[in-house]
Amino acid sequence: MPQTIRIKLTSTDLEKLEQVCGEIKNIAVKTGTKISGPVPLPVKRLVLPTRKSPCGEGTKTWRKHEMRIHRRLIDLGLTDQRVMRQIMRIQIPDEVAIEMQVTTR
Repeated sequence: MPQTIRIKLTSTDLEKLEQVCGEIKNIAVKTGTKISGPVPLPVKRLVLPTRKSPCGEGTKTWRKHEMRIHRRLIDLGLTDQRVMRQIMRIQIPDEVAIEMQVTTR
């Protein structure tokens, strides 16, 4: 039975995220599956301000640490079980989180 798949990828490491997106795209092209994406979603920025002085005294200078969370969205249309098995075999790094939503028609 044909299925449509929506894949959401999230990572703090942009290079590894793009590598996984490329692998998914190659699988879709090789199997002839209709693909839309990877669509870049807005980047989340988590900023943590900390005081430079370890004791809290002295000048009020701040250091800001920032973590950026990159996200991509890929839609695969009318796929079969063969494409699903190939996508499940991809080696995904620890920094990349993947969320798959499958709908049947």
